[in-house]
Amino acid sequence: MSKWSKAIALEADEAIVEGVARGDADSLERLYRDYFPVVLNMVVKNSGTEEEAKDVFQEAVIVLYDKVKQQDFELTSRLKTYIYSVCRRLWLKQLGSKGRTFHDVTAYEDTIAVEEDLALHEEKDVQLTMMEQALSELGEPCRTIIYDFYIADMSMQEICDKFGYTNANNAKTQKYKCLQRLKKLFFTTIK
Repeated sequence: MSKWSKAIALEADEAIVEGVARGDADSLERLYRDYFPVVLNMVVKNSGTEEEAKDVFQEAVIVLYDKVKQQDFELTSRLKTYIYSVCRRLWLKQLGSKGRTFHDVTAYEDTIAVEEDLALHEEKDVQLTMMEQALSELGEPCRTIIYDFYIADMSMQEICDKFGYTNANNAKTQKYKCLQRLKKLFFTTIK
């Protein structure tokens, strides 16, 4: 992860932590939207249900809230790592009390894998944000052509008809030129 990417991620984490401390609904919603899926995956893959994952996640949010209310609280890891670790401990505790086992527990190796997985996910989030920025700067008709082909799953013939190109090959050539412009914008924002 580049220094720039880490700085953006840390600022986002700090904003969420401050919002949680204030009881801000948007921050809590973002916390749930960004971090619950990884917790859900961990719980479901380890003998749990979606409802149990929600309960564990809610308990972790309460733990976070209690911690951020303390004056000496300092987040020493990424927020996603912190939330995942708390959820993992809570789930292990529940599994132990129910006589079930955690299937992927190899303490040290799991911690490394989780941190690497989270770092990769965070890097992809930053790249997606930069791609969105590059797309917003792309302009028309390129933005619509890229959207229509890659998101709306339109064929080159449909794009040809929509934009009035003489044939699908001309539309394909235009899409290629648009992609080149998008790549240039994207890699300019990375630097």
